[in-house]
Amino acid sequence: MKERITITLDSDLIGQIDKRIDGSIIKNRSQQIEDLLTKSLGADRPEKAVILVGGKGIRLRPLTYKMPKCMLTIQDKTITEHLFDLLKKYGIRDVILSVGYLKEKVKDHFDDGTKFGVNISYLEEDDPLGTAGPLKLAKNILKESFIVTNGDELKDINIPRMFRLHKRKDALATIALTTVTDPSQYGVAKLSGSRILEFVEKPKAEDAPSNLINAGFYILEPEVLDMIPDGISMLEKDIFPKLAEQGRLRGFPFAGQWFDIGNIERYESAKKKWSGINPYGESE
Repeated sequence: MKERITITLDSDLIGQIDKRIDGSIIKNRSQQIEDLLTKSLGADRPEKAVILVGGKGIRLRPLTYKMPKCMLTIQDKTITEHLFDLLKKYGIRDVILSVGYLKEKVKDHFDDGTKFGVNISYLEEDDPLGTAGPLKLAKNILKESFIVTNGDELKDINIPRMFRLHKRKDALATIALTTVTDPSQYGVAKLSGSRILEFVEKPKAEDAPSNLINAGFYILEPEVLDMIPDGISMLEKDIFPKLAEQGRLRGFPFAGQWFDIGNIERYESAKKKWSGINPYGESE
């Protein structure tokens, strides 16, 4: 709930505020002042992130016969470390790794996260639980807005911008959306403004409602956990369509780098093209 207040500011300060209004995310003085206060109070981002690293990486075999895909390397860092870099850039250091396949190797390598500059805890899947099922296991610790990201993708996203959109639109879930040249290979977002109406699965290029696809990075509210059934379930198929029907699912298009590392061809491409996370520059 928001309350109206009146404040008096120096005209030069108001001029600086007006310069930051971009007309898209920040549309007026009130939003910009709220944004500045949110940043100064450290409330411009979720505090916890779940990284899903339990998959077997079947399409990456033979590389993943004895190595979990989250530990494959790009530029002398594991894929997971690049995700740590993204989170740390915005001050997010509490990380939950959802592990399954070769989980002991993952736990031995990352341990409590100290040497990577993060604090790691673990969700252990005895049987595969999909992209939603593991989150149910963390219900007691995910009490506020939190991030979920696939562990087999590289991405460079402005998390505070995404979080601002998520909060302003009163979303229960916000999906980061990346642009592709050929949407016929993916589930494509159909939007009304920032509201996601549905995902159209692998449409013909001429029939695609957009060229924006799910980038495997989400901000969720704890209420979503109550929608997840016991056992295996998928955010993409079991949860997001219900939220779309309720009008509580939003999309955040971003222009930063994104690489799906789901098969060997894409992994090799990412090794050549991924430029890493700039810890100082502003993500798109």
